[in-house]
Amino acid sequence: MSAARRVAHRPSRPRPLAKPAPLRPFQRPLIPREGVWHAAGRRVRGIPAVYETTLVPPGGSAPAGIAWMDTRLLSARLYSGSGSPGGGPYKYTAPILPAAARTLVAAFNGGFYMSAAQGGYYTEGKLIDPVRKGAASLVIYRGGSVNIGAWGSDVSMTKNVVAVRQNLVPLVAGGRPTPLAYTSDWLLWGATCGATNCASTTPGIEHQWRSGAGVTADGALVYVQGPGLDPLQVAQLLVRAGVVRGMQLDINPYWPVLVTYRPKTPFGEATPANGSKLLAGSIQGPATFFTPSWARDFITMSVRR
Repeated sequence: MSAARRVAHRPSRPRPLAKPAPLRPFQRPLIPREGVWHAAGRRVRGIPAVYETTLVPPGGSAPAGIAWMDTRLLSARLYSGSGSPGGGPYKYTAPILPAAARTLVAAFNGGFYMSAAQGGYYTEGKLIDPVRKGAASLVIYRGGSVNIGAWGSDVSMTKNVVAVRQNLVPLVAGGRPTPLAYTSDWLLWGATCGATNCASTTPGIEHQWRSGAGVTADGALVYVQGPGLDPLQVAQLLVRAGVVRGMQLDINPYWPVLVTYRPKTPFGEATPANGSKLLAGSIQGPATFFTPSWARDFITMSVRR
């Protein structure tokens, strides 16, 4: 085959998604540039693949962070830990190794410990915990595509599925908060720390650090985290960012975190030194996913080849 024909038959790279439109604040803007997106992290072929903004939730006063990720430019991977899901050993586990760090764009937390997740976990060809019908599921496919939805209806097991991370039940469906998101029994969405500490003797509070993720109609992946959030506010933030199906991820001060990495060169190694947190108040940060002792599952978003 001639060189010209080889070029003609080379698969074309996917076009990036359209940049997200500014988000309308829920109330009179309380912080500068509320709802205005800015590019974050490593560029892919010179194009921003992650945009971030902050938005104060309805009835709230502290800003939540929102990250929008272009799944045409990025591929997802589930990393597993000795704490969640437990078991192992795993090929993909903390720390992120140099080879993977050369394409790493962003990483964010997974869900609850499996004893509290009310769902299952599948990775690296192994069913670690049984998947549950109706559970909110983050699903990663061969090639790095990602989807979120209710297991058995929106998403299901196919030969192309490489990872499933379930956590509770859907928080957003059909572009709206689910009925359970409105429940007054907020403990259905997980036990929380108290206002000042996480001691088991301290009563938990409804408005606590929470995180969530969802997908938009055109396939972008959206992540939300913030302090002082109840489950409904997480759902409302996801919906405002265009999410049609979404789920709650981990909660409480020590766990929610999203970091973007921007090395100086296109395929330079991501390191804690070139990482930036979505929210400055997050306890975890750029070094978390490079720490060998980190025992929790997390998701990476890397340059799609």
